[in-house]
Formats: sequence, structure tokens, C-alpha cells
Amino acid sequence: MIPLQVIDSFLLDYHFGHVLVLGLVVTTLGAVPLGSRRLIAINTVVFGLLFMLTPVELMPSVYLFLGMALLVVGPILYVTER
Repeated sequence: MIPLQVIDSFLLDYHFGHVLVLGLVVTTLGAVPLGSRRLIAINTVVFGLLFMLTPVELMPSVYLFLGMALLVVGPILYVTER
């Protein structure tokens, strides 16, 4: 059994921005085998909105700019899907 202090010291290095980036990567990798660029575009827009709507107190403001970039790239991917 792992002591709780070890788990706590490991988790203190991460914040909600890291969780959202991990979620973005995992869901994008899960959508790639389906072969739908439209699904990846919707995923990109949703995570862009999540990055934009998450309070700055939970993560650094750098992730706000990542959300803006995802909100620009997502619709471009959606429109160019063909």
C-alpha cells in the first residue's frame, strides 16, 4: 500500500490545466481511429471552450491562450473536412 503522503506530493505538482490537456490528448487519440476530421474538430472546439471558461484561479493564464487557439483551429478543421 502506498502512503497518502507520496500520492499527495505527486499530485501537488499538477493543476486543472494539466488535466484538461491530458483529456484533450486522450479524446483526440481516441477519435483518430474513427477517421472523422469533423469529430476531431468538434472535440477541439469543446476543449477550447473548456479552456476559456475555466477560472484562472485553477490554472495559469497560458491555458487561456491555448483555448483561444483551439477555438480558432476547431472551426477551420470543421469547414475543411472533406
